[in-house]
Amino acid sequence: MTTRPFLLVAEKIPDEPRQQRSAGKRARLKVAALELFAERGYEATSIGAIARRARIAVGGFYQHFRSKRQVLLVLMDDLLEALSRLDLRPRTSGGVRAGLHALLSGALASDLRYLGAYRAWQEAALSDRDLAKKQQEIDRWTTARVTAVLTALQQLPGARGNVNIPALAHVVDSMFWALLARAPHLSRAELNEWIEATTHVLYHTLFTDAERLEASQRRRGEPTQGEP
Repeated sequence: MTTRPFLLVAEKIPDEPRQQRSAGKRARLKVAALELFAERGYEATSIGAIARRARIAVGGFYQHFRSKRQVLLVLMDDLLEALSRLDLRPRTSGGVRAGLHALLSGALASDLRYLGAYRAWQEAALSDRDLAKKQQEIDRWTTARVTAVLTALQQLPGARGNVNIPALAHVVDSMFWALLARAPHLSRAELNEWIEATTHVLYHTLFTDAERLEASQRRRGEPTQGEP
């Protein structure tokens, strides 16, 4: 599954305004919803609260969205668009470990902007069958992307050939979404610790004595894993 899920199909969401002033109001509503979803969750956030945070009349809200659910769908679709633009090709010129660390850091940085949306989405999907179905589509897509990354890494010298890549991809993808759900309660230092730990686990799961191999190659002046 290479094409991302498009969450807004058949949702009858008002078109994005062309006038700059109206577009600015819509953008403020989205920012306000992100903030409130992160602070309060989905159920505890009202349309009135979103409008007040955005400094827009409640009637103005309905010019851009027909419901709170539509705001959530737009925000999650924005998240998927951001994820689809991530370059997930492993950069290993500085070593596999550094490449893995940079990849995880970049993906997490993109996701963290949408923490409020994911928290609200997770909550809303518990009672909304359509959102739960869309989440299954998202899971299949993100797991497929992780599988492609891990498959590319497994082609590098020193990689273990007997690793169950589909199973590992599913675990990594699940861990990532679980982290997003917890991220609002974590400090930056704790997030960095997660990145370091995940880098370590992936590195040693995928490669056999990789550190020793790279050190030996550098001593002999040979290219390390991923270097031309």
